[in-house]
Amino acid sequence: MHFNFSHSVQNTALIVLDVQKAIDNPRWNSKNNPGYADVIAKLLADFRAASLPVIHVRHEEANPASSFYVDGPGQPFKDEALPIDGETVIAKQQNCAFVGTTLEKHLHDRGIKRLIFTGVVIHNSMDVTIRMAHCLGFENWLVLDATTAIDVTDANGRTFVAQDVFDLYAAVLASEYCQLTKSTDVIAAFP
Repeated sequence: MHFNFSHSVQNTALIVLDVQKAIDNPRWNSKNNPGYADVIAKLLADFRAASLPVIHVRHEEANPASSFYVDGPGQPFKDEALPIDGETVIAKQQNCAFVGTTLEKHLHDRGIKRLIFTGVVIHNSMDVTIRMAHCLGFENWLVLDATTAIDVTDANGRTFVAQDVFDLYAAVLASEYCQLTKSTDVIAAFP
């Protein structure tokens, strides 16, 4: 499906999920789409220029071994995705951005019905958050060039390369939970 702003543009929000310095930790180096943060920066600029809602979600992990540890060096947002005054920042402690947060209430209070998802990573927080958003009745779009995956090794030691992980999760999400798009299509659709 081709992205467009057929509904009121004001009911659409850009979600920037977990784009924190933690993702630059070497354990995340196998990213299939290393330019994703620059794409997010471009989308942020366009949403801001159009005065459309932007919501940043920050993961605050309690486990000190996590690169997303709440008191660790990975906690700040990456430079490409720094919030500006007036933009909403939601802190989460679970992978799903709707669990234990005010995100759902915030979206309903603002009349937001369509979510444009960007951030990291497609096979973790992105996956569970999009699935929950679908269950809650939101219209979801995943910007493929504004997200990424890393290599995944299973319990038997078999490694699935990041691009295969990415492609599989995109296909599964598109089968029921969201529409897939590219940043160029979103940007071209601005009124």
